[in-house]
Amino acid sequence: MQRLRDLAISDTGFVFDPFSGATYTVNGTAQCLLDGLKRGLDRDGLVALLRERFECSDEDLPRDIDDLVQSLRMFGLVPGGFEVGR
Repeated sequence: MQRLRDLAISDTGFVFDPFSGATYTVNGTAQCLLDGLKRGLDRDGLVALLRERFECSDEDLPRDIDDLVQSLRMFGLVPGGFEVGR
Protein backbone atom coordinates (compact mmCIF):
# COMPACT_ATOMS: atom_id res chain seq x y z
CA MET A 1 0.00 0.00 0.00
CA GLN A 2 2.97 2.34 0.41
CA ARG A 3 3.32 2.69 -3.33
CA LEU A 4 -0.34 3.69 -3.59
CA ARG A 5 0.10 6.25 -0.81
CA ASP A 6 3.11 7.75 -2.61
CA LEU A 7 1.14 8.54 -5.78
CA ALA A 8 0.88 12.24 -6.52
CA ILE A 9 -2.62 13.07 -7.77
CA SER A 10 -3.49 16.50 -9.14
CA ASP A 11 -6.92 18.08 -9.04
CA THR A 12 -7.18 17.53 -12.79
CA GLY A 13 -6.69 13.74 -12.57
CA PHE A 14 -3.00 13.59 -13.47
CA VAL A 15 -1.31 10.82 -11.47
CA PHE A 16 2.45 10.47 -11.02
CA ASP A 17 4.11 7.36 -9.62
CA PRO A 18 7.44 8.52 -8.13
CA PHE A 19 8.63 4.92 -7.81
CA SER A 20 8.55 4.16 -11.54
CA GLY A 21 8.23 7.63 -13.06
CA ALA A 22 5.03 6.53 -14.82
CA THR A 23 2.18 8.94 -15.31
CA TYR A 24 -1.52 8.24 -15.70
CA THR A 25 -4.67 10.22 -16.31
CA VAL A 26 -7.80 9.23 -14.41
CA ASN A 27 -11.42 10.30 -14.52
CA GLY A 28 -13.26 11.83 -11.57
CA THR A 29 -14.51 8.51 -10.25
CA ALA A 30 -11.04 6.96 -10.23
CA GLN A 31 -9.58 10.11 -8.71
CA CYS A 32 -12.15 9.96 -5.91
CA LEU A 33 -11.47 6.27 -5.30
CA LEU A 34 -7.70 6.76 -5.28
CA ASP A 35 -8.11 9.51 -2.71
CA GLY A 36 -10.20 7.18 -0.56
CA LEU A 37 -7.76 4.29 -0.91
CA LYS A 38 -4.86 6.54 0.03
CA ARG A 39 -6.80 7.49 3.17
CA GLY A 40 -7.30 3.80 4.01
CA LEU A 41 -11.06 3.65 3.47
CA ASP A 42 -12.69 0.23 3.27
CA ARG A 43 -15.31 -0.73 0.66
CA ASP A 44 -18.18 0.83 2.63
CA GLY A 45 -16.20 4.04 3.04
CA LEU A 46 -15.44 4.16 -0.68
CA VAL A 47 -19.10 3.61 -1.55
CA ALA A 48 -20.10 6.44 0.81
CA LEU A 49 -17.46 8.72 -0.71
CA LEU A 50 -18.73 8.03 -4.24
CA ARG A 51 -22.35 8.61 -3.18
CA GLU A 52 -21.33 11.90 -1.61
CA ARG A 53 -19.54 13.20 -4.71
CA PHE A 54 -21.50 11.69 -7.61
CA GLU A 55 -25.00 10.76 -8.67
CA CYS A 56 -24.75 7.04 -9.25
CA SER A 57 -26.72 3.88 -8.69
CA ASP A 58 -25.74 1.55 -5.89
CA GLU A 59 -25.30 -1.32 -8.34
CA ASP A 60 -22.58 0.61 -10.24
CA LEU A 61 -20.44 1.35 -7.20
CA PRO A 62 -18.98 -2.10 -6.44
CA ARG A 63 -18.14 -2.55 -10.13
CA ASP A 64 -16.40 0.84 -10.23
CA ILE A 65 -14.33 -0.07 -7.18
CA ASP A 66 -13.42 -3.51 -8.55
CA ASP A 67 -12.52 -2.06 -11.97
CA LEU A 68 -10.14 0.45 -10.40
CA VAL A 69 -8.52 -2.18 -8.19
CA GLN A 70 -8.02 -4.42 -11.24
CA SER A 71 -6.33 -1.53 -13.08
CA LEU A 72 -4.13 -0.78 -10.07
CA ARG A 73 -3.04 -4.44 -10.01
CA MET A 74 -2.37 -4.41 -13.75
CA PHE A 75 -0.10 -1.36 -13.44
CA GLY A 76 1.67 -2.82 -10.39
CA LEU A 77 0.49 -0.08 -8.05
CA VAL A 78 -0.94 -2.60 -5.57
CA PRO A 79 0.05 -6.24 -4.95
CA GLY A 80 -1.60 -8.95 -7.03
CA GLY A 81 -3.71 -10.17 -4.13
CA PHE A 82 -4.87 -6.72 -3.03
CA GLU A 83 -8.56 -6.48 -2.15
CA VAL A 84 -10.55 -3.62 -0.70
CA GLY A 85 -11.70 -4.65 2.76
CA ARG A 86 -15.31 -4.54 3.90
